[in-house]
Amino acid sequence: MKVDYIIVGLGLAGLAFAEELVEANKSFLVFEDDSQTSSLVAGGVYNPVILKRFTPVWNAKQQLEIALPFYERLEKKFQTQFDQKFIIKKAFKSVEDQNNWFSATDKPLLVDYLDPQIDHQKKTGVFGDFGFGNVNHAGRVDTKKLVDFYRDYLKEERKIQFEQFEHQKVKFKEYELEYKGIKTNRIVFCEGFGMKQNLFFNYLPLNEVKGELITIYAPNLNINFLLKSTLFVLPLGDHFYKVGATFNWKDKTSNPSEDGKNELIDKLKKVIDVPYKIIDQTAGVRPTVRDRRPLIGPHPAYPQLVILNGLGTRGVMIAPTMAKQLFNHLEKGEDLDPVCDIKRFE
Repeated sequence: MKVDYIIVGLGLAGLAFAEELVEANKSFLVFEDDSQTSSLVAGGVYNPVILKRFTPVWNAKQQLEIALPFYERLEKKFQTQFDQKFIIKKAFKSVEDQNNWFSATDKPLLVDYLDPQIDHQKKTGVFGDFGFGNVNHAGRVDTKKLVDFYRDYLKEERKIQFEQFEHQKVKFKEYELEYKGIKTNRIVFCEGFGMKQNLFFNYLPLNEVKGELITIYAPNLNINFLLKSTLFVLPLGDHFYKVGATFNWKDKTSNPSEDGKNELIDKLKKVIDVPYKIIDQTAGVRPTVRDRRPLIGPHPAYPQLVILNGLGTRGVMIAPTMAKQLFNHLEKGEDLDPVCDIKRFE
């Protein structure tokens, strides 16, 4: 068997790169073993503003210009909705919060996203004594639904194998690679924090941050926007809401924990004041990098081996951009953005 590419991992990064190959009519095979779940349990929110500091997300405008049409194409491809657009309402905690918001609305990179008019309307069941700030051009991609659809599509096309990839079995030939009898030009690793077990790329400084979320049923809460306070409350429909997320730098497992649930419960007490029932709890480990930029590019000694990783908490926004940039680098010789290129760690 001969393919142009092998992709290891089918989270958002692997999916986005696979779709670049589909569009270019390149042959490929995906290996997925379900060991990494960050894309499957992610909130999936895309938001161009860092609301903790009222600052713009890195390259937010450029990322959204690629990401939104990308998800729209996938919706047409699978005849289903993945992208739900909504307004984010930031709950202010003080007059100082309000003043910082007003200052931010004048910044050139934020003027398209932050509404200068404070929303003082009371929201039933929501703490908001100092009003709310509206963030426009935000939304949520149902990442689990998207990945599930894409897996089914690849199964039908016979382009995916559900098994663990064994790095030590990669054989280097003169002009190609071989893995278990499969010949290929390149292998692209999109393994999330599983990169720690990758003997070729584990020298890169990837950190793991566990995040936990709960799904609640709150029949007396009726909001059609994402509420952002000490955590987020994301409407799913029919009075179901996803609530998150935690940041745990010590626990590297993907198992939901009592500590995580209790942390979310304690924070939620300060955000809503209506009764609710916890329906579900999920956890995943996010791959992050110390400089908060992705890891993309060929291996310094083995250029046929390539990495696409480190998308962090904003994978929905950044994955399509990074996949396109990496594809254009490999196939067209275009330069990688130096702040994302793994050469910065050589």
